[in-house]
Amino acid sequence: MVLLLGVNFHEMALVKKALESFYGLGPQASTRIMAKYTIYPRARLGTIPPKTVTALTAELSTMTLENDARRIVQDNIKRLRDMGTYRGRRHAMGLPVRGQRTRNQIETAKKLNKIERGGTSSKI
Repeated sequence: MVLLLGVNFHEMALVKKALESFYGLGPQASTRIMAKYTIYPRARLGTIPPKTVTALTAELSTMTLENDARRIVQDNIKRLRDMGTYRGRRHAMGLPVRGQRTRNQIETAKKLNKIERGGTSSKI
């Protein structure tokens, strides 16, 4: 088991997938981090040296990840609601926010907008 930012990963896990498992870290950012530490794109966590694992953990600790990133998204949605913008009202009603049609097939948007993207399930 390899410890990255307090999370245990199996040694056979791909480094790219392990990095992308953190909320707020996508494919481009994980590729950029791997390039910075000269890690092969298909490298496994068990094959990289411990010094690099420590450097990766230090790099990740400086970034806005997990709960902090969720809180930022939640605060942005709350700000839109408080201002009374169109997007804020759509979030509050649980409807599609980005211009999708609502005549048919809006179940996914209703599911996603019920939660405030931060884990709370209250709806105003």
